[in-house]
Amino acid sequence: MFNFLQAYRNHSVFPMLRDVRSLGLVVFAVIAILVTWSGAKAVQSNYKLQQEIAQLQQQNALQELKNNNQKLKNQYYNTPQYLELAARQNFGLALPGEKELIVPKEVAMARVAGVAPTANPATVAVSDTKKDQPLLQSNIQDWLNFFLHRRL
Repeated sequence: MFNFLQAYRNHSVFPMLRDVRSLGLVVFAVIAILVTWSGAKAVQSNYKLQQEIAQLQQQNALQELKNNNQKLKNQYYNTPQYLELAARQNFGLALPGEKELIVPKEVAMARVAGVAPTANPATVAVSDTKKDQPLLQSNIQDWLNFFLHRRL
């Protein structure tokens, strides 16, 4: 074992490490690496903090928009138009000279554009066959039904 250490003692690296200049250079390199490492950690923590700040600012801006929207709703709720609509809708009130008609929900919903009426067997059968058609053929059939005032 002693011979093994003796062989490394005569290696060219060991005499360099005994020199003060080389030892100073190694110490300087270690300090430079440590400073760089701590600087990288500081940059990384600053980046994470900046991301959190940006996220909180976005949440703050979103909350401000919600608050402004609520203020506008509150202003609308205080208008005479809203009060009149609410009285008509909730209490069944009307202006003098107006008559109120009560329409069943099924009849009213059948006349509303864009809302599908309650499903009946005939409608289900048509819609199932429509799914089997290619998109172009289905589109052409829809346009023909529209122009010929057909309701399915």
